[in-house]
Amino acid sequence: MRIWDLPVESLCRQHLLGEHRELHAIWAVLTQGRRGYARHPETLRWRGKLAALYRRHEQQVEEMRQRGYQHLSPLKKRSATGSGRQRKLLQSADVQRFILHARCAACRERGSK
Repeated sequence: MRIWDLPVESLCRQHLLGEHRELHAIWAVLTQGRRGYARHPETLRWRGKLAALYRRHEQQVEEMRQRGYQHLSPLKKRSATGSGRQRKLLQSADVQRFILHARCAACRERGSK
């Protein structure tokens, strides 16, 4: 489970859509009290920052539209409370970029543009 702290346009299709699914899972845990992944470090870092998570979702949606994908899973904006900024990183952006590029040639290609 991961929400990358990198620009969404640098993510390949697989990582963009995977992050979108995981964002919805985190959103459900935080807004509906779902228990799955409630104690996961990625979920915990978004507690009190639903406005920032909502903003990340909107970035994902815009990138998906630019790539010609349909988006059919909007979030409720009224639930987007708390901080609009996410400052807590589990790893630095440089480390995240290194991990992503080491795993995925498509992300490496997108990130070098």
